[in-house]
Amino acid sequence: MSEHTAQLSIRTGRWTLYVALMGVPVSQWPEHNFGSGVTPTPAERSRALTDLGFVFTDGAEWAWEEYPARQDDDTSPVLLVASIKVCSRNGGLS
Repeated sequence: MSEHTAQLSIRTGRWTLYVALMGVPVSQWPEHNFGSGVTPTPAERSRALTDLGFVFTDGAEWAWEEYPARQDDDTSPVLLVASIKVCSRNGGLS
């Protein structure tokens, strides 16, 4: 069963959950856009991943990272990205 990384990030005021698939163009990665700027709960993220055809791998936990919008500028706004290991529900790429 292939393992992938699901990521949650906020852009243009809305949270987007997507699954990074190696060897697949970014424009074809499965994604779910949440309807507001409020951070989706873990249950909402889980439902969205299930709807996309993925499940968490055993023992996986969300990890949050922050990245400066402008590299090497400690006054730059911070972009938050959460990630978690997932796999396809059916064992394929999904």
